[in-house]
Amino acid sequence: MSDSRLSLALQMGAVHLPATGQIAVFRPRGGADLSALPRDRVEIVQGRRDDHDAWARMGYRTHTAAPEDFAAAIVVLPRAKAEAKAWIARASAAGASVIVDGQKTDGVDSILRELRRRVEVSAPFSKAHGKIFQFQAAPGTLADWDLPQFQTLPNGWVTAPGAFSADGPDPASAALAAALPEKMPGRVADLGAGWGFLAFHVLQRQGVTECALVEAEHDVLEAARRNVRDDRARFHWADATTWSDPEPFDHVVMNPPFHIGRDADPALGAAFIAAAARVLSPRGTLWMVANRHLPYEAPLRAAFGEVREIDGPPAFKLFAARRPQGQSAARRKG
Repeated sequence: MSDSRLSLALQMGAVHLPATGQIAVFRPRGGADLSALPRDRVEIVQGRRDDHDAWARMGYRTHTAAPEDFAAAIVVLPRAKAEAKAWIARASAAGASVIVDGQKTDGVDSILRELRRRVEVSAPFSKAHGKIFQFQAAPGTLADWDLPQFQTLPNGWVTAPGAFSADGPDPASAALAAALPEKMPGRVADLGAGWGFLAFHVLQRQGVTECALVEAEHDVLEAARRNVRDDRARFHWADATTWSDPEPFDHVVMNPPFHIGRDADPALGAAFIAAAARVLSPRGTLWMVANRHLPYEAPLRAAFGEVREIDGPPAFKLFAARRPQGQSAARRKG
């Protein structure tokens, strides 16, 4: 959401809020500007842990699912269209007035066109390469837009609709799972665990005593609980780049994300690499996969004393990195 689009739209009367009742705001990022809203009436709906915690620190009531009762809703469009439509359906399910705010790059024009075929929509207010508009529909009008919290694929995997790799195992993760050694003794952390594909395969290796699944999206982690039914699994709803554990790990596995919105951002993968170095023991190993074009060699060399590429499909780079240089590892050496 633009820092000014919502405020300007409210000031100019392009959209409006009821005088009373709670206002549910769906999926706002932590830095969004909600200053035009009465804080005591706002309910934040955000399943991504870092954004959820950011709103909680500012004193907002926060939820991972829609509250039971609200008079109005604001939906901040996510990147995935199916997910965007699902949040709009949930926001309108009780007949509340719904404000939709989104960037053109996140498909707001397409959503607007489809809504106009179904309900009466206000004239859109355009600002900062995005649009904001409002509608109100009878309960259930957009029920076909909603998605279940979980879906079971024909091969048995449970995923969260709209999540990364929701239609099946990601080829990069599959490549890393196939390349992992037969023995992985000790504690393992899966950073950015998603719905648990890599962790499931880690737990098939000999010697694993514990596997910590660290995932920022609440519903995706709940899907992982359904896929990884092993007493050695530990589930952590957390931002992998800041998460820590009291004890070091012997292995880290990861297929780090590399997108912020629609833009590739290798710095995100670099942050995962630094996090891996921080949580590993001095003799621990990072097992990592990345798309071939991503420039991760430099951050790997900065974080680890030994980096080698291991065999895998041509489209991907698979790394085994040892001798972590993170501060916690350095302290443990001492």
